[in-house]
Amino acid sequence: MTRPARRYRVALLGNGIRASLSPALHMEEARHLGLDYEYRTVDLIDRTAVDLGAELGRLEDAGYAATNVTHPYKQTVLDHVTDLSPTVRRLGSANLVLFGAGRRTAHNTDCPGFRGALATFLAAGGAAGTALRTGTVLPTGTVLRTGTVLQVGAGGAGLATVAALLDLGFRTVVVHDAVPAAVATLLDRFAPVTSPRLLPSGGTLDTWLPRVDGVVHVTPVGMAEHPGVAFEVDRLDPAAWVAEVVYRPLETELLRRARARGLATLDGGGMAVGQAVESLRLITGLEPDTARMHAHFRRLVAGPDTLAGPDPLEA
Repeated sequence: MTRPARRYRVALLGNGIRASLSPALHMEEARHLGLDYEYRTVDLIDRTAVDLGAELGRLEDAGYAATNVTHPYKQTVLDHVTDLSPTVRRLGSANLVLFGAGRRTAHNTDCPGFRGALATFLAAGGAAGTALRTGTVLPTGTVLRTGTVLQVGAGGAGLATVAALLDLGFRTVVVHDAVPAAVATLLDRFAPVTSPRLLPSGGTLDTWLPRVDGVVHVTPVGMAEHPGVAFEVDRLDPAAWVAEVVYRPLETELLRRARARGLATLDGGGMAVGQAVESLRLITGLEPDTARMHAHFRRLVAGPDTLAGPDPLEA
């Protein structure tokens, strides 16, 4: 006798999320895992006032197992949960809430998602660009250096990426943002346990670019709505690498210029898929196929709405 498929109802709460790729990405992988899995977006863009606690309550009452949370609720959602994962305590933001036994547990999958993608890329010495089609591959045997990394951007997503960089053991992580106060806030979050590994750029971006082994870009510049580049790629060392968080479009102007110079690159699909893999793992207790999800993600991005949809940068 065939057992019925395990049933999950999952939501995505956010503002301006109707074109999100998350429903298709989750449901296709869940199908491969043999699950009855429905993923719906709850777009609050037209609400003049949002009672986030009430929204979470409605999902609980309707039998939802979990909800992903995106811009602009990743920090305010913490006022409406009962338990925080260690990662959420560390970052002060969440993008997933699990429901069960009368409790709401907040998780952050952005950090492990980005950390896993970058670790794979760095360990392969650029070969991850071949497997995931994320960048220009360096000559065989090239080792991507991990001494000093520059993070450009100190907004919401910057909390997750800087934590990942610290976890990966970079000797020095330098943070730059056009708004110095944003850098100060980010450093205050981590400085008690990471100083002196975590440093501000001091507003001197051009001074740091030639000195770093790699750059992680975490600003909205490069999105369809914000074209351009946040820094000059030509100032980087020829052996430097560039990692991007923007994924709509998948090839930003920054990545195009970096690849034209022959630099190793990791596009924003790494973080986008990585956080989805981690979310599915936490929701279902099963192990998603990361390579399969990457392949599906790239088919989705190559669709007719490639330039549409939300991005994690402002979250």
